[in-house]
Amino acid sequence: MTELPVLEAEEQRILGSLLEKQMTVPASYPLSANALRTACNQASNRDPVVDYDEQTIARVTRSLKERGLLRIVWSDTGRRTLKYHQLLDDTLGLGPGERALVTVLLLRGPQTAGELRARTERLHAFADRSAVEECLRALAQRPAPLVRELERRPGQHDRRWVHLLGPAAQPAAAAAEVVDRDAVIAAGPEARDAKVRSSYDEIAASYAEHLVDELPGLPFETWLLGRVVDHARGLPVVEVGCGPGHVTAYLSERGADATGIDLSPGMVAEARRRFAGPTYEVGDLRRLTRPATSSGWAAVLGWYSLIHLAASEIPGAVEALARPLAPGGWLVLGMHAGAEVRHLDEWFGHGVDLDFVLHDPAAVVAAVEAAGLVEVEWYRRGPVTSRGERTQRLYVIGRRSES
Repeated sequence: MTELPVLEAEEQRILGSLLEKQMTVPASYPLSANALRTACNQASNRDPVVDYDEQTIARVTRSLKERGLLRIVWSDTGRRTLKYHQLLDDTLGLGPGERALVTVLLLRGPQTAGELRARTERLHAFADRSAVEECLRALAQRPAPLVRELERRPGQHDRRWVHLLGPAAQPAAAAAEVVDRDAVIAAGPEARDAKVRSSYDEIAASYAEHLVDELPGLPFETWLLGRVVDHARGLPVVEVGCGPGHVTAYLSERGADATGIDLSPGMVAEARRRFAGPTYEVGDLRRLTRPATSSGWAAVLGWYSLIHLAASEIPGAVEALARPLAPGGWLVLGMHAGAEVRHLDEWFGHGVDLDFVLHDPAAVVAAVEAAGLVEVEWYRRGPVTSRGERTQRLYVIGRRSES
């Protein structure tokens, strides 16, 4: 095409809804007027949420038909009903990946590549974030560009992309920060893991020197760890992402059969040097196995060990940690809460390359519940400013069912 159609907000919502439903509910497509109205007005996967009436649907679909962007057909089964079929993908010559991206941009306004990858999963399976960016660049480099990249906003970790099919609706949350918590795996999880490992290896001794004595000044955390010890009753517990080992040692000193696991060999070496009681091993929390002496762990602690994971990785990580729990066993998570990704180039006087993800409490609790855990508790505390803390803290407990 040499010239793009210019779509008003209502036209964007109707065509976007038809594009989406054609892929997600093909058995019900084309859509009746009622189904199309419901699709436009649904509260999920739409931003902003709208409330179109029947007259609006009739008026806008008639206009789109006159412009050759929509076809009105009769139902070929049952009662004769008018149904609506979009022609936008044919008009624009969209491939499957391009179609998915345009659909979500029409329905949700400007978004980052990470957000687009997560939100197009039902429409097209992009291999990774790079594949999304490649497809976006192809759309932007057309003779008549379909998308463009927006300038990064202050405090934003990543740039957003917007379609060029008319004025893009500003999401209801546009005034708040748009956080792409998946930007931390832009180069892939393996690259992120390598940066985490090398950074913690570099700072292991300094990190331990500053933090191994922190627990006496954290009354909430010691109360929670005391509950873990009482619950375990001497049965095996494991802390994944144990760092220099002080939390694992705290559990061990109070009678728990405690093991610490960390991705960083430097941190494990530091833990072994400082604490003789517990067992410390190098390992990946996503590959946690059951203890050698029991059918499952009485407790698994992810104590600030998920803080470098992308939002999309949290459900899988929680499931991996819950899987080797014994019946009745606890999963205990601790992390930073918020809507931000913070980057550090220097820490404790050492050069590092670390991104810290502040996670959404509701999403973390949902992941714990989705993993099949019950009696879920969660606590959120403010920063202890005397320690120099600047973030709120989230703690979540979930129990594996006895059955």
